[in-house]
Amino acid sequence: MHLSRFLLPGVAAALLGLAACDVIAPVEPVPRPPERPAKLPAPVEPARPEQTAESRQLEQYYRSVQDSLVAQGLLRTDGGGPDTPFTERQLVENFVRIALFEEYATEGGRIVARQTESRLHRWETPIEMQVEFGDTVPRDKRVRDRNAISAYADRLSRVTSLPIRQVPSGGNFNVFVVNEPERRALGPRLRKLIPGMSEAAIETVVDLPRTSYCLVFALDPDDSGAYTRAVAIIRGEHPDLLRLSCIHEELAQGLGLSNDSPAARPSVFNDDEEFGLLTTHDEYLLRILYDDRLEPGMDAKTARLRAAEVAAELLPES
Repeated sequence: MHLSRFLLPGVAAALLGLAACDVIAPVEPVPRPPERPAKLPAPVEPARPEQTAESRQLEQYYRSVQDSLVAQGLLRTDGGGPDTPFTERQLVENFVRIALFEEYATEGGRIVARQTESRLHRWETPIEMQVEFGDTVPRDKRVRDRNAISAYADRLSRVTSLPIRQVPSGGNFNVFVVNEPERRALGPRLRKLIPGMSEAAIETVVDLPRTSYCLVFALDPDDSGAYTRAVAIIRGEHPDLLRLSCIHEELAQGLGLSNDSPAARPSVFNDDEEFGLLTTHDEYLLRILYDDRLEPGMDAKTARLRAAEVAAELLPES
């Protein structure tokens, strides 16, 4: 301040003193606007391997398969209706054929298609379902399939009263959605998951012909009829409906409905491909299979009698 120059000397000295104090006193700095933090770049996801030419060719092939089936009125998603009636007796016969017979048998070290009478199989412990995708399966398919498998597993759990939950690792029911190169490389993983798994079963996965759309293996280690582990293989090259159809059939077969029957209608357990998704008829089969009146290891004769009791309650007016 310079007011002292207009005042008397005595006063000026005092004012100068004040002025001096004013000059050297700390002055609050004008706050500067905060600097904007540097915008961090979005994390870059590692590039996924691209599909092989063979895998792309399979995509085209299965697209033509699906288009042809749909054009013929097959791969229905309606679950059945007035055009597909079934009676209590038919339900029981279908149950026996689908739950008490095996679709495949091991012969000469190879797995071959052959109907073989078996015993009743099902899970007695909760299922922990672990879904894994091959590296070349696109992200949009992963999201769609994971959601579809989760919703379908919830449906299977409601129908059977069997606890089924999704787990990121350590599952006892592994679902692999894989393209051609990943499926062919599954041998070591399968040997680790299921010690003692036959080489015939592993070769079936690795060398799966394109006419086989998907498959499932279930393990009964004590030969008691109680499953403790299952592995399902779904081709990633399938278009959406065909892939979802595989999910519906293989996961249900992995619960104990291991066979197909040409007489089963409306049903996914029929190789005619009329129905693509689990039907009301199929839900009844699962309800019978997991009813307390039936037990793992039952023979066909005993299981038929118990199944008839349950079917009479499910279809009281038929």
